[in-house]
Amino acid sequence: MHALKKNRPLRRIVLASAATVSGMVLLLSLKPHTNPAPATADSKSPSVSSSSAPSSGATPGTKTAGRSVTGDTVQTRWGPVQVRVTIKSGRLTDVTALQYPQDNPRDQEINSYALPQLRREALAAQSADIDMVSGASYTSTGYRQSLQSALDSAGL
Repeated sequence: MHALKKNRPLRRIVLASAATVSGMVLLLSLKPHTNPAPATADSKSPSVSSSSAPSSGATPGTKTAGRSVTGDTVQTRWGPVQVRVTIKSGRLTDVTALQYPQDNPRDQEINSYALPQLRREALAAQSADIDMVSGASYTSTGYRQSLQSALDSAGL
């Protein structure tokens, strides 16, 4: 007779309990994706300065490295989203998020990975026709709308 047949019901209970506990331990040991530092409007500049020093110095106020255009502020469910684009020789050279939801730790976590992805997408596409970031639907939509308004204002 098989070891788990009716003559040993206590053994089945112990094995089922052990399997349940093991499954719960494995499930609870999973960790969500996090980046080392949350994205902020100020933290964008160091990443840009490492790739090209002249454009990072010119983005805040001077226009020697390119023309900066600020997009419309888009109200989303979780807060406003606004971007500024830098255009040089008719090409999109930088996109900076000026406003984005950051009122609570969850907003900060979401935007710490969403904003860099949206920036990369925009620079690669050279337009506002970019993919949305999973888990950041509202921010992605606001980002795309603000980016499109900035590109429209710039004549691109």
